[in-house]
Amino acid sequence: MSLHLIVVGLNYRTAPVEVREKFALSEQDLPQALKALKRTMGILEGVIVATCNRTEIYAVVDRHTLCGHFIRSFMEQWFNVPRMEFNPYLFMYEDDQAIDHLFKVACGLDSMVIGETQILGQVKDAFLLAQQQGATGTLFNKLFKQAITVAKRAHSETSIGESAVSVSYAAVELGKRIFGRFDNKKVMILGAGKMSELTARHLSSNGAKEVWVVNRTFSRAVELADKFDGLAVPLDDAMERLQEADIIISSTGANRYMLDKDSVEKAMLKRKGKPMFLIDIAVPRDIDPAIAGLPNVYLYDIDDLEGIVETNIMKRKQEAALIESMIGEEREAYHQWYATLGVAPLIRGLQEKTASVHERTMESLLRKLPELDEHQIKVIGKLTKSMLNQVIHDPILKVKEMSAEKRGEAVMETFTELFGLEEDVERLKAEMNAQEKARTAGNPASKEAKPGEKPTSGAASLLSQLAGALR
Repeated sequence: MSLHLIVVGLNYRTAPVEVREKFALSEQDLPQALKALKRTMGILEGVIVATCNRTEIYAVVDRHTLCGHFIRSFMEQWFNVPRMEFNPYLFMYEDDQAIDHLFKVACGLDSMVIGETQILGQVKDAFLLAQQQGATGTLFNKLFKQAITVAKRAHSETSIGESAVSVSYAAVELGKRIFGRFDNKKVMILGAGKMSELTARHLSSNGAKEVWVVNRTFSRAVELADKFDGLAVPLDDAMERLQEADIIISSTGANRYMLDKDSVEKAMLKRKGKPMFLIDIAVPRDIDPAIAGLPNVYLYDIDDLEGIVETNIMKRKQEAALIESMIGEEREAYHQWYATLGVAPLIRGLQEKTASVHERTMESLLRKLPELDEHQIKVIGKLTKSMLNQVIHDPILKVKEMSAEKRGEAVMETFTELFGLEEDVERLKAEMNAQEKARTAGNPASKEAKPGEKPTSGAASLLSQLAGALR
């Protein structure tokens, strides 16, 4: 069975925020979405990367020509959005393009602010969750770990991550362009999550002295405010203080507007012409877009942040070229690893066949020479086994080497025919497929081993045996 890697999704490059927000996934909903994706026809493995800038579905499929259709059906049903509304904004990459895209996303090369590091943690979390949910298998366990590794290498071996730049940083930079300084401004932050903390950190480092943190869970607002000598404000009191705020930055996980036009309009009447600056970095959006039409109100959403940060951008692009080279190397390394998966049954089959020949030969020898003692039998057995292993040693090395080349499939077919391994290879492949299905169906005896544990029975055990053949 020929397997393919694909990614289908939409991101800030292909879809505006009003489309992306329809496909936002909360942490609470993501496990169920993964289960639904795994049940989708043709999907063998799956990972969903969902951030404010992207919703991307990575899948291992058996029929790439149809699976794009099945993934679109999943998106239509899960997000309750008619296909015709989102089709124009979708992208789909296959095989090498899908691998390159994942590596670029993990390295921050596909981010709105090139080189940002937050996406690496998001990709890692998405993969670990999918792994915990049993949605990944042999291919994605390897590919996503490799993506995380190359991203770490990219940030440690290049200077692309220097001068911290992220969406939250861009929001603060935009505020500086409008107000110049923050030390005489009152700042209200709606939300107490990671993005809000990053925003508060940037505001504090840029001189903000009076920062209010508003959150539905007051204890979390207190915890964040304490980190930056800010003030936690209960959600019910926030609207009363709205008229005092010069800058409002919102990043919550709410599924409705936290600020509507009427509330801001009332606050502006009390501000007597003083401008109010609002940045909405949430997806779905927290702030009603209609607010932008109010006098002296300046509203920016996450899409407006693109291009705000220009400092070091040329240097980052130069470093990105180096990372592109790393990605090319990693892609080839993945190809070579994948090729060994195909050749493993061949090698295992040949080893089993030679072992069977050796066993039959020894049985025949013992019948013809019954006077041999135990020591003699042992010596003859070791010598004949060594001879057989030496005979197959070079062919095994060659097929491993040649399987990674462009004509790898033809080489493996020839190898199979030369040694008469057709039945052995089919049997081993059938065992792998059957046991992999058992694993993905939730059979506890066939789940993959955790790091540091030995593989249990099932697909992991068989893969471990096959891997031994490749050493």
